[in-house]
Amino acid sequence: MNIRRATIDDLFSMQNCNLSCLPENYQMKYYMYHILSWPQLLYVAEDDPGHVVGYVLSKMEEDSVNTDNPHGHITSLAVLRSQRKLGLAASLMNQAQRSMEDSFASNYVSLHVRKSNTAAIHLYRETLGFKVHDIEEKYYADDEDALDMRKILKHGVGKEKHIFKKGKPKAAEPEPEKKESNSKKKGKKEKEPAPKVEEEKKDKEVDGDKKKKKKKNKK
Repeated sequence: MNIRRATIDDLFSMQNCNLSCLPENYQMKYYMYHILSWPQLLYVAEDDPGHVVGYVLSKMEEDSVNTDNPHGHITSLAVLRSQRKLGLAASLMNQAQRSMEDSFASNYVSLHVRKSNTAAIHLYRETLGFKVHDIEEKYYADDEDALDMRKILKHGVGKEKHIFKKGKPKAAEPEPEKKESNSKKKGKKEKEPAPKVEEEKKDKEVDGDKKKKKKKNKK
């Protein structure tokens, strides 16, 4: 067995492995996005004849790059059933994590896993040292909850409180709505605003002209 960095030529084999192993499947353009954006973070496991039997698809969270808290994410991990219990999943994960550290100085790595996937949870927690950070309700298409798990990498040592801090940034508060007047609530028409001073002057001038015309007619 051999663990190596993936190439574009491996993408169809990775997709086939994904379709064979997982209910969460991706279009080819998603694999292409990963290999073009984060070529350092995709790895495959191949058997002696050179067939891909497992892979890890990972990336850096784009909004964290070039900040004081860069972190990576495991998008997908799969190993063919016939090749399991050989340590391939752990080897793929470890290689991806090392690349996150070496290439991007990542503080930590995160992933999502189904609550019902006890075998994967055991691997992540007991073998790889991940911890449950949060539970995301109805994360998957079938409404199953996901565990949000995270692992501190070497650049994140000493930053645990910041990394495992729960809660999302507070959203901007909406602008206050304009209160409706009592008359609107009751369905009554509101009184029209008083005319402007200039309009009042024009009305007076018109009235004055009418009075002058009446006096001329009397004469």
